[in-house]
Amino acid sequence: MMPHAQGDTLIGEHLGEATYKVLARELRRAILQRRYADGARLPTEAELAQEHQVSRQTVRRAFQDLVADGMVYRVPGRGTFAAPRDGHYLRQFGSIDDLMGLSLDTRLQVLRPLRRVINIEAASRLRLDNDAVHTIVVCRIHDGEPLCHTAIYLSPAAGAALQGVAELSQPGATSDVTIIGLLDTRLSAPIAEAEQSITAAAADQALAAALGCQQDAPLLRIDRTYLTTDNHPVELAISHFLPEQYSYRVRLRRSVG
Repeated sequence: MMPHAQGDTLIGEHLGEATYKVLARELRRAILQRRYADGARLPTEAELAQEHQVSRQTVRRAFQDLVADGMVYRVPGRGTFAAPRDGHYLRQFGSIDDLMGLSLDTRLQVLRPLRRVINIEAASRLRLDNDAVHTIVVCRIHDGEPLCHTAIYLSPAAGAALQGVAELSQPGATSDVTIIGLLDTRLSAPIAEAEQSITAAAADQALAAALGCQQDAPLLRIDRTYLTTDNHPVELAISHFLPEQYSYRVRLRRSVG
């Protein structure tokens, strides 16, 4: 069994969100933290229902979400099992909390420490009045291999909030932090949403060296601009992923009415 709090705690911390989605996130977290190795059986519907004080229908819907995400597979009469990863990095990013959860199974490695620069394009995308931003370049490591290269640009307030953070000050330093996780505890207003675009790109010399691929190899580029609850952009993150190590899935639903 997973060492969880009782069901009222599980539900109470996520008011306004469907209970099965909260449970699915908790199970996904446990799988990503390798509490269930590839092929390991998860607790039964009855066990999870009792542990979290929810109905078996709630557990069933949570399992359905995990099956759709490729996180688990179900064998009638035998149970629900953690799906093999097959060398791919598979995550569902349905909320800011999911993005902060990157620290669960990846590590951040600093390639270029935090510093102040002039970057007109980044400043424009962050809706700044001048061209000065703070920047840091990092690599995310998963199972000892580079997963993505990310160039991060911060507003002056966000950059100032991260000055002096030891994990960001030395080239080659590694830690389990996320930049948005650090900002969320240091800014006057928490991060509330992200605007995202996905494109393809060819690896330049620097990206090829960081990701261990050939120059001009195809990469998945994901740009995210993070905004606080008062609608201020505080971070622009431009990430490049190796497509053979990363699967990106999104669920589309037809609107009703």
